[in-house]
Amino acid sequence: MNTPRHALLASLAVVAVHWAATAAASVDVDPAQAWQHYSATSQSSVPGYRFPHETCFKAAALAYDLPYTLLLAVARGESDFDPMARSKANAHGVMQILWPTTANHLGIYRLSQLYEPCTNIDAGARYLRELLERFSGNIHLALAAYNYGPERIPLDGEDIPSGATWYSGYILRHLNYVIGGEVAAPDAVGRLYSDFGRSTLLVFGEPYRAEAFVTGLEQRAPGLQLDWFRQGTGEFAVVLIYENRDAFDRSASLLRHAGFRLDN
Repeated sequence: MNTPRHALLASLAVVAVHWAATAAASVDVDPAQAWQHYSATSQSSVPGYRFPHETCFKAAALAYDLPYTLLLAVARGESDFDPMARSKANAHGVMQILWPTTANHLGIYRLSQLYEPCTNIDAGARYLRELLERFSGNIHLALAAYNYGPERIPLDGEDIPSGATWYSGYILRHLNYVIGGEVAAPDAVGRLYSDFGRSTLLVFGEPYRAEAFVTGLEQRAPGLQLDWFRQGTGEFAVVLIYENRDAFDRSASLLRHAGFRLDN
């Protein structure tokens, strides 16, 4: 698709700033319960798109007996499938493997290996399988440990850090996109993920501000395709997703009516 995929300059009305500053930190969804439901139905869960590095993900899912869509959700939330992604915490590649601690633990001793998509995806899947076994198959706790480290998550799941719970919910939203849920275009099944345009609206320093902004904007302008991603700088970008120029123009109109102007 030849639709421009540039970042846009955005000006925000005072009321929109207020959404991000005062709205609730998350939507009213219990990630622990949602992941429990997913565990019971994951075998029938299929992607709504064709994602990058498909062969690598399928091989890793098969090798470690993991749901394919779970691996895709973690990768989308961690790096948006970018094999060259690097975070300020020194995590690298598609699955954001921490160097050198986690990488060495997984038998990777050369940093350059983490930039090989299949090697990185295999390592992330192997680590996730290890965490699932540690937490008796509890995806919510395994994801919390993937983000915070296994030693910081109690085995009984009591009193886990709020940031770890947030991360589990963050990956849950990416799962919703992966399987073609409410944030995905209804006619997208079988489409290449790379076909869709993406434009950055705003960047926030705190995840709860990005989440609250998206929640408020979705309520004011139903029909928008929005998501947010953690960037290597540790900031969170709110992104508009659209399938073609007409869809972009419709989204721009919805945003204007919600008090948000795009200057392109």
